[in-house]
Amino acid sequence: MNFLAPAAFAFAAAIPVVIVFYMLKRRRVVKLVSSTLFWQKFLAETQASAPFQRLRHNWLLILQLLMLALIILALARPYFAGQERGGRLRVIILDASASMQSTDEKPSRFEKARQEALKFINTLQDSDETVVLQAGAQTEVRQSATSDKGALRRAINASMATDSPTRLAEAFKLSETLIKNRSDAEIHLFSDGAWPNLAEFENKNLPLAYHRVGQRANNLGIVSVDVRANPDDPSQRAVFANIGNFSTNAQQTEVELSFEDRILEVRPIHLAPTNMQALVFITPQSKDGVFTVRLMANDDLAADNRVSIVSLLPQPVNVLLVTRGNQILEKALRSQVHVQLSTSTVLTDSARVFEIVVLDDVMPAVWPAVNTLAIHTANTNWFSGWETVKTPPIVDWKNTHPLLRFVNFDNVFVAETLGVKAPAWGISLVDSPQTPLIIAGELERQRIVWIGFDTLNSTWPFRISFPIFMVNAIEWLNPASANSGQLMVRAGDPFRLGLPQPITSAEVTQPDGTTKSLPIEPTARELIFGETFRQGAYRLKAGTNQVTFCVNLMDAAESNIMPREELPFGKYGKVSATTLKRASMELWRWIAAAGLLVLLFEWWYYHKRTA
Repeated sequence: MNFLAPAAFAFAAAIPVVIVFYMLKRRRVVKLVSSTLFWQKFLAETQASAPFQRLRHNWLLILQLLMLALIILALARPYFAGQERGGRLRVIILDASASMQSTDEKPSRFEKARQEALKFINTLQDSDETVVLQAGAQTEVRQSATSDKGALRRAINASMATDSPTRLAEAFKLSETLIKNRSDAEIHLFSDGAWPNLAEFENKNLPLAYHRVGQRANNLGIVSVDVRANPDDPSQRAVFANIGNFSTNAQQTEVELSFEDRILEVRPIHLAPTNMQALVFITPQSKDGVFTVRLMANDDLAADNRVSIVSLLPQPVNVLLVTRGNQILEKALRSQVHVQLSTSTVLTDSARVFEIVVLDDVMPAVWPAVNTLAIHTANTNWFSGWETVKTPPIVDWKNTHPLLRFVNFDNVFVAETLGVKAPAWGISLVDSPQTPLIIAGELERQRIVWIGFDTLNSTWPFRISFPIFMVNAIEWLNPASANSGQLMVRAGDPFRLGLPQPITSAEVTQPDGTTKSLPIEPTARELIFGETFRQGAYRLKAGTNQVTFCVNLMDAAESNIMPREELPFGKYGKVSATTLKRASMELWRWIAAAGLLVLLFEWWYYHKRTA
């Protein structure tokens, strides 16, 4: 047995004091009586001059000495060290994502996790080393390996929850590096488990202890928002919002739309349990500004009840179509509002006077340097080689990509296509078993959409998805749209702004009104602001430029705040929630309980004797 506070044994000096009290004679009270015949024994005792008497057997004295001994032993904090060796390594991961701000734990899940982590620190041996990690959008090392419990407590108390989604993969990778070749190491995760499947760690056999926090899933959240021109009236804007109910009860609430802090519309909404509903607001817009959609719900998580988006008025876009006479394609492009279309049969220069170039089954003498839609043609800088593939069936397409918004490839037949391998600069949007059919990406700051087949050699132009795709393609390739897309940032991701000319400093006004200065290198061609941990509108002043960008959560997995009992690691791997694991067991609580029983017994014995 060991003692955490052996100095408490100094209180044992109180034991002789208790014994002395029982050796003192009682002080008698003077009384006048008519005769001393019946008081002879009393008079004999009063004649003794010594202040002390012989210590007699007394059960109360024994009980009080036992009580005092138990109190002293409890203050010394004895414990059994067990069989575990010293010098172990522990990695504490605090989940600091948005869902940890839920108030089903008081005052919040993060505060509950912080308290549990502090309790865990108290159980560590003096020789144990511990690392504290804060896991949000990025993993931050709050405290490197140390056995100083004071430093560990300060690191945990300095951690804070953010409005960002959970990304634990980085934290697990860092933890795996820290515990490498340490058989006695453990990872302790304090979280509610609100994150996607971590299949890449299925076979890692991480020594993970999952400390679950959270009680329920009472939450509504805005999971997506977008703003576009109204298809029926280009002078108006259409604001799309997708609202999710992640609780098991039907919810009735209101959704508010505002523009630059001016309320435009409030709409009631009824959401079925664990269901989503899309809303469309139609509103005029006379200047560039910020639309804000706010959910008036009284739920456990406030971080996903408000979403802001920058809306820039549409600007005319100059498009050059290089084709041999594809009238269907020309009509699809010319029918779009704000598209100023020019046509040609050849391309002899880089076409820098245009924002977008569309190459339709032609091989240009000089490839354009601007954003390009290439149909049935390929640049050797894009692909290492290609071949012809006959009748490729369409087996899959990524309808979550902006280019395939509302686009469906059912009943689309393709006679032949160029067969290529998906390059590193782009992703395949439409697939056949032999080759990708549509690829989109960015190469040296040039956006490229590549369609491997001739649209006239397919049934696609006769499907409604064809003109919709062309609208999406022009929107995605438009430099103005690309810039506006950069003004929407996921919480925790850095905001990037290209600098056309050198500047020396910049200033950011954050959503809470505080400002932060950003020193800039004179030769820098890009500004990067990484402190986007709170949702809202940020105002950036860089030189003579003033830019507004918005930070939002918009993550359905994060809005689903139901605490997980198990963490999924792939198809077969999982980690169940565990209770706090103590390295050494202290005994003072049991000793204090025994002292209380002794005190109760003394009280009972005293009253029984005097009754």
